[in-house]
Amino acid sequence: MSKKVLIVDDEKNIVDILRFNLKKEGYDTLEAFDGEEAVELALSQNPDLILLDIMLPKMDGFTVCRKLRQSISTPILMLTAKEEEVDKVLGLELGADDYITKPFSPRELMARVKANLRRLVPAEQVSADKSRVNKYGDLTIDSDRYEVRRGEEIIELTLREFELVKFLAAQQGTIFSRESLLEKVWGYEYYGDVRTVDVTVRRVREKLELDPANPQYIVTKRGVGYYFNKF
Repeated sequence: MSKKVLIVDDEKNIVDILRFNLKKEGYDTLEAFDGEEAVELALSQNPDLILLDIMLPKMDGFTVCRKLRQSISTPILMLTAKEEEVDKVLGLELGADDYITKPFSPRELMARVKANLRRLVPAEQVSADKSRVNKYGDLTIDSDRYEVRRGEEIIELTLREFELVKFLAAQQGTIFSRESLLEKVWGYEYYGDVRTVDVTVRRVREKLELDPANPQYIVTKRGVGYYFNKF
């Protein structure tokens, strides 16, 4: 069954280009030309991925992202013509999975789309699981439910955040560089910005840790990368 991508942009020529490239790769598409329509379609049509422009009429992309993250964990790839780092980081902080800056090549676009449509870390990249439910201290990772619990409390994570936690936890104590995590979790061998990893880790810590300033689960190895503590 074809994956369905929601394209959100107020520029018709951009929508046409995106639609053409996605359909050429076998994806179905939906189109929205303003923020309100985007929220309505995303919630009613359940797309597999959302390409979301920042500059939109009626409701900007940041607000759309914030509203959608209250209800769904669908991967969101933000489209921006801006180079300012603050815009990119803000999108990630609000729950976007990644961003791509206009103008972008069709090759880069499709690489990002394919990577963000991967629901789970490929099996060969993680340790083999005999159980789909694994415990690490008071943390439980349930791969069948795409759910992380601290004690009895369910921690609300996006799909990408879940994938990052699961990947690192499956290999406790192993340090991964930001570039390595982009490749293994995001699926980017070339494209991608390591700040995406830093912001996602920070967002996960704010949800997962009792004291995010002194993390017990995902730990920083200064100058190297991140690892999941051994329990």
